[in-house]
Amino acid sequence: MAVLDGVLAAAGNMAHRVLGGGFADFTPMPRTLVDQGRARFVYHYDSADSGDPVLLVPPLAVPDTPFDLRRGCSLVEHLAPRRPTYLLDYGPIGFRDRDLGLEHWVDEVLPAAIGTVRERTGRAPHLIGWCFGGILSVLAAARLGIDAIASLTVVASPFDFTKMPLLMPFRPIVAATGGHAFTPVYRAMGTIPAPLVRAAFQVSALDRHLTKPIAVATHLHDRDYLAQIEAVERFTANMVAYPGRTVGQIYHQFYRANALARGAVEVGGTRIDLAAAKQRTLLIAGRADTIAPRRAVGHLVKVLPDAEVEFVTAKGGHLGVLTGRAARHETWPLIDRHLNG
Repeated sequence: MAVLDGVLAAAGNMAHRVLGGGFADFTPMPRTLVDQGRARFVYHYDSADSGDPVLLVPPLAVPDTPFDLRRGCSLVEHLAPRRPTYLLDYGPIGFRDRDLGLEHWVDEVLPAAIGTVRERTGRAPHLIGWCFGGILSVLAAARLGIDAIASLTVVASPFDFTKMPLLMPFRPIVAATGGHAFTPVYRAMGTIPAPLVRAAFQVSALDRHLTKPIAVATHLHDRDYLAQIEAVERFTANMVAYPGRTVGQIYHQFYRANALARGAVEVGGTRIDLAAAKQRTLLIAGRADTIAPRRAVGHLVKVLPDAEVEFVTAKGGHLGVLTGRAARHETWPLIDRHLNG
């Protein structure tokens, strides 16, 4: 009987897909724009008034949806009933933004967003950063000091670029050209355009991309699985560009010099020692993450000697560990415990 039910469900779902129907509910959580500046939009979600606030920090080059991917797989939906919830977004990035470097986000965007949350709530926010947003959060914490930020949650953020397998094939080219193979590209283009960012994300998960038709066929009975596939496709399709100056800094400092792993980064002519970030920190790596594997993420423990750092792994890949179907049972309870600690 169970097999028959599965067959009937699969047939119904297949017919639904053929007719152009979707399975994911993309209704965004209600929110209000409360602050903005250049490449800075701070949103307040309809959320609880009590408790310490959280500020969600995404990476550059992604839409503002990873924290609110779809109904049922939304960290915002999970957090909002529990505490004041805010999101930092950067908006579209174009050629006009080619001059923006890391210092813009570390010295201006994040401090302004943190200040907005503190002004509205009277409390220092907990920062939750995913991917490059986690790196920006740690740099801002080191820059601003312990009183400005209540705690850090860093999800799928690499701090040792030599431990990222996807980057290894390019190192011989970089070495052979004295590190200048990539420089003319981002200087000429001014940005890394959205299609290239999208292609890079797809290549990083090439094995899953190639086997997706098989995975869909074997999960036709599971609407929640199909909804997640739709949500990830929508997220990937809406990547945005990277500003050229920031790309150059990431390339030369993070990739070539591996400065994050060494514990110090130069931003806007000023040295930032990561060890100055002394906030209580939760560090989460995805067990199936091919972009930021466990060893690359876990290196942060070594460069924050004076912080209380808890390093854990959870089910999921680079995006899935934050907002996959298993995240609601694995990652989000870890975050709740950390925020309540």
